[in-house]
Amino acid sequence: MKPFKTKLSGNLSPTKTELAAFAAGCFWGVEEEFRRVKGVIGTAVGYSGGRIANATYKQVCAGDTGHAETVLVEFDPKTVSYEALLDLFWRLHDPTTLNQQGPDFGEQYRSVIFYFDEEQKEKAVQTKNAAQREVKKPIVTEIIPAAPFYYAEDYHQQYVEKGGVATCHFR
Repeated sequence: MKPFKTKLSGNLSPTKTELAAFAAGCFWGVEEEFRRVKGVIGTAVGYSGGRIANATYKQVCAGDTGHAETVLVEFDPKTVSYEALLDLFWRLHDPTTLNQQGPDFGEQYRSVIFYFDEEQKEKAVQTKNAAQREVKKPIVTEIIPAAPFYYAEDYHQQYVEKGGVATCHFR
């Protein structure tokens, strides 16, 4: 599966697909986990939620952009539900750590669900409430409207598939 290059307002696939966007720490491993889900049509890694247009990895890592490392997911809702993607999101990382996943620190590693419509927002809030009942510490995951998504450099796309190792975000 290759990264898809589509604007947030358009679809790549001929079938009716939807978009989801998640930040859950280092985007390399997060992308790989979403790519394994049946019904996911495409993924891309990039930066979202910040204040700098066309940010680079170097800028994001410096902590000056406000962006989070984000995975954009195109999926077929007839094959996989948004709720199933949310379930995976909650299992992929520790949503109770502020601006940190594993050894990675900084606001670029924060936990965020970017929603594209009110239905996604409602489902995100419902699953966050359910997840909170399962953990003792407060969940710090942000649930915010989808922001402009800036594609990361090509070498970051499908990093794990290219032979890179990324397990820093797993609990």
